Amino acid sequence: MKMLTVTVTEQDTGKTVQDVLRRTFGVSESYMRRLKRRKGSLLINGAPVYTTARVRAGDTVSFDPADETPPDIAPIPYPLSIVYEDEWLIVLNKPANLSVHPARDPNEPTVENALTAYFTGRDGTHPVSRLDKGTTGLLTVAKSGYIHARMKAIQHAGGFQKTYLAIVEGVPACSRTVIDAPIGPLPGSTYQRCVREDGAEARSACELLRSQNGRSLVRLTPFTGRTHQLRVHMAHIGHPLVGDWLYGSRSERIDRPALHAASLTFVHPITGETLSLSAPLPKDMERLLSEASYDASF
Repeated sequence: MKMLTVTVTEQDTGKTVQDVLRRTFGVSESYMRRLKRRKGSLLINGAPVYTTARVRAGDTVSFDPADETPPDIAPIPYPLSIVYEDEWLIVLNKPANLSVHPARDPNEPTVENALTAYFTGRDGTHPVSRLDKGTTGLLTVAKSGYIHARMKAIQHAGGFQKTYLAIVEGVPACSRTVIDAPIGPLPGSTYQRCVREDGAEARSACELLRSQNGRSLVRLTPFTGRTHQLRVHMAHIGHPLVGDWLYGSRSERIDRPALHAASLTFVHPITGETLSLSAPLPKDMERLLSEASYDASF
């Protein structure tokens, strides 16, 4: 991962290096403290300096945005479907039945294990958001803690939007609705969630695309990021995902909740470019659509 560099302007003359990095690159206080400890990670005109060094117009200020050490995760080779990759980020089309984080079984491959095997050098594995093990589709991973923090800031500022496709039981009553229902832990369970008055704010949009034979293809957009949010919300309005054994019922047609992260738009944390990515429906959901005689050309 290359150093990030900025040329000091007249208006920044006399300011400290940390002031310049904070304004230009959004470097946080915690990351600034880590830079202080890393030899050669902070430079003015190619020479190592402290964060309190003063700059002049025309100086080039550079810092190392990479992680200090490689990830402490066992490398397990696993085929990856890469939708987008650059020096800072990688976006995958995650298959079903692959967890994002290392599991209890050290021999079970996960996204992080697979990426550790795929990456070289100091690239890290920092998922920007998570997908349940059974959910397929677009998953963004930052290659350093600094990039991860920048992506989280972009999320909070509304510059990161993911849209899902799902097949649900029944037919939602309207073509588009916003589900505004707080979510919290289900009493007596350490895993399940439910809609409850004292839960955390949770909002999702549901758009009906097509219905046939008692099932519907819907587009879902989460505006918050609660655990199992889309699954809980659809079950709450009486239309659980097909195959969702946790919030609905099992299906002989699909062995997981029929949920797919289909599209993603976000502002790149370094270039400022707006990227729009997509991932096609997986085969198991395509089969569900064809069996129900849907028109899948949405």
